Amino acid sequence: MSKYSLEKMRKDAREIFDAAVEVVDAEQCVRQFVSLSGDILKIGEESFDLGGFDRVVAVGTGKASPRMGIALEAILGDHLDGGVMNTKYDHAEPLKKIRIVECGHPVPDEAGVSGTDQVLELLAGADERTLVICLISGGGSALMPAPSEGITLEEKQDTTKLLLGCGANIVELNAIRKHLSRVKGGGMARAAFPATVVALMLSDVIGDPMDVIASGPTVPDTSTFKDCWEIFEKYEITDALPSAVR
Repeated sequence: MSKYSLEKMRKDAREIFDAAVEVVDAEQCVRQFVSLSGDILKIGEESFDLGGFDRVVAVGTGKASPRMGIALEAILGDHLDGGVMNTKYDHAEPLKKIRIVECGHPVPDEAGVSGTDQVLELLAGADERTLVICLISGGGSALMPAPSEGITLEEKQDTTKLLLGCGANIVELNAIRKHLSRVKGGGMARAAFPATVVALMLSDVIGDPMDVIASGPTVPDTSTFKDCWEIFEKYEITDALPSAVR
């Protein structure tokens, strides 16, 4: 093979790689789906008259959510009143109105709990005239821990480590996470009620099941406690589970 052909192959491969990265850039993805004309905010095929809302806030979770936030802040400008999002350590971006909390991934930590509490505090003030825009991306499940009543963060950490260690796939892992959380499996949407909630989701799950992406904080849960128990039995980890989780 000639030197010229090798150099050409390297050049072509680099161009293909760069094009692929550009297509999935989180900031550009949001700009493709969100636009503002006057007071009319268009998200996909849906339109929202911002004149009908007293507040517009953003909440989010995920490794790419801060880059999504860059686009949202630029598009909304003064229409955006504030927000909070959780992301992985060293993944923050210099946002002006959305407060970023960096926290642990893939095992949740205290910083993640604190950030989630801040999100829930913001949503607690939402009413019928509040528009909540959720920015959700891969890693969002671990990055937004809110243990269910009776479950400690340490018990969630131990359970997560067991599932990661036994080879559970993302659908199985997030099914468990949803049943140990106050915000996953639609919990964030419940916390925001009666506000209008719109979710922008970057999928890192094959098939794009919305209740699996970041454990579906804004959509109904299709898994059951029975499903979770069968996952534990499949990987033979029932005896190793924290008693409160079991």
